[in-house]
Amino acid sequence: MSSTTFQPQPRSVVRRSPALAARRKAVDLAVKWLCLAATLVGLFFLASIMATLLWRGLVAMDWTVLTEEFRPTRYGDDSAPKGGLAHAILGSLIQTGIGTAIGTPIGLLVGTYLSEYARGSAFGNVLRFVSDVLLSAPSILIGLFIYQLVVLPMGGFSGIAGALALAIIVIPVVVRTTEDMLQLIPNTLREAVIGLGAPKWKMITLVCYKAAASGILTGILLAVARIAGETAPLLLTSFGNNVTSFDLSTAMASLPIAIYQQANSGFPDLIQIAWSGALIVTLGVLAINIIARAVLRGRS
Repeated sequence: MSSTTFQPQPRSVVRRSPALAARRKAVDLAVKWLCLAATLVGLFFLASIMATLLWRGLVAMDWTVLTEEFRPTRYGDDSAPKGGLAHAILGSLIQTGIGTAIGTPIGLLVGTYLSEYARGSAFGNVLRFVSDVLLSAPSILIGLFIYQLVVLPMGGFSGIAGALALAIIVIPVVVRTTEDMLQLIPNTLREAVIGLGAPKWKMITLVCYKAAASGILTGILLAVARIAGETAPLLLTSFGNNVTSFDLSTAMASLPIAIYQQANSGFPDLIQIAWSGALIVTLGVLAINIIARAVLRGRS
């Protein structure tokens, strides 16, 4: 019985043109330098913003800014008592905290539903589309919505209306981040947990949330960073005042509105305080991010 032996055919040698290789290398180098240039431009503007905030904001920054309420102006009279932003800082903390506390659980649950229960469903696609539209909606439209829904029926501006407007801004950010982070978890991990007999809700809460905790927390921080500097929706909802107030049923001060009002006042001393307020907002958001990263790094 004869057997046929198949000899492997020699591979054809692909000869690369020196001109083609040089062109590809040039394109690769050009793209690399363009990416580096774009990075440097972004870092330049970021550094410029931070340098400007420090340069202009530190001029008027002292304990008076943090502990005293607003005073009209002491322009031309250095002996007059200096005003501060204590009322605005407190109002921002209250409204931002309530808005985050309302919007975060809703966004977390909606994002979990889209990732774990509504994959490929028509309702899930509609819900995802609405969330994406809300994510890109101008904040002033959200302020108008709350103005019509809450401010007019209540008969005036209020802190709770401002907090609700901020909560609506928080929701789509947390929804998108939660869904994306949960979808990154391998399905084999889910199958292993279900195979051990655990119910799906326990698999989500004890395994999926723990695996995606870093990304979800990052989304929450992004939402906090966004609402911390929002001015337009608060102008139509909480409006602002010049005294410290804990009453959510009346107008409530906030840092963005105080910065906006004092920067447009035309008085140099109030403009300096406005710069200090902008620096406080920036440093506050930066501190939240640093603390959260440090906590997560300690747990990993």
